[in-house]
Amino acid sequence: MDRFDIAVIGTGPAGISAAITAKIRNKNVLLLGSRELSPKISKAHSIDNYTGLPAVSGAELAERLRAHLDNVGVEITDKQVGAVYTMGDYFALQCGEEMLEATAVIVATGIVQAKPLDGEDRLLGRGVSYCATCDARLYKGKAVAVLGYSSDSAEEAEFLSEIVDSVLYIPMNDVLPQERPNIRVVREKPLAILGDRSVTALKTDGGEYEIACVFVLRDAVMPDKLISGVETDGPHIKVDLQMRTNIRGLFACGDVAGKPYQYIKAAGQGNIAALSAIGYLNEIKKEV
Repeated sequence: MDRFDIAVIGTGPAGISAAITAKIRNKNVLLLGSRELSPKISKAHSIDNYTGLPAVSGAELAERLRAHLDNVGVEITDKQVGAVYTMGDYFALQCGEEMLEATAVIVATGIVQAKPLDGEDRLLGRGVSYCATCDARLYKGKAVAVLGYSSDSAEEAEFLSEIVDSVLYIPMNDVLPQERPNIRVVREKPLAILGDRSVTALKTDGGEYEIACVFVLRDAVMPDKLISGVETDGPHIKVDLQMRTNIRGLFACGDVAGKPYQYIKAAGQGNIAALSAIGYLNEIKKEV
């Protein structure tokens, strides 16, 4: 398996800035995220404080960011990272059933707005999953639920329906899966995930449903769930002025690194994170 110098997670202004800086410095860069970039950008009507681009629309800024990536030769790998593991002198990134490797990692995922459900943290790994591709086969022949927050949740539910016995799909957006005999769409508000040692049911404002697993499919994973051991402050990863976290070789920038939530601030922090990651790569070369 090829090991990248730097993996950047997130395709908002912070992640794109980090990837461009690293590429310009001749590093082997893996940029992971949506090819549509951050939905927060595309929905912006007018951005008035992005230096050099007065009153730019979100759609126009997104196009310019894509053009800059193309110009320097950075491709977007359209995969969601479910977990990042520290492996000593490198990191392993779980993307579905695939594991990718990088010497340094920059987290630029933005923040998770939704609060965890009652029981979500307690039962994580025991019937609560954030990755359908990773864990579907553990629930072959069983009933599962999908909480569809992300844009590809419906597609994931369709994939699950080919493996599990039945899928209870609760849409948290306007995207619905294709009609299939074993997919049931319920428009109810999820309240709690029930179970003692493992998940036994999902409670909504319409009742309780017996299931073996709840797939909570959000666009981003809470940072403390994404990277075990990383120090956080609420939804944010703690960083110093060089965007370094408490884990050597791991950096964070943009909204996930704290307020203010501004595009220009995110881009600047992405540049700093990349330079710090490059400095880290130089340090470990000297240690060999």
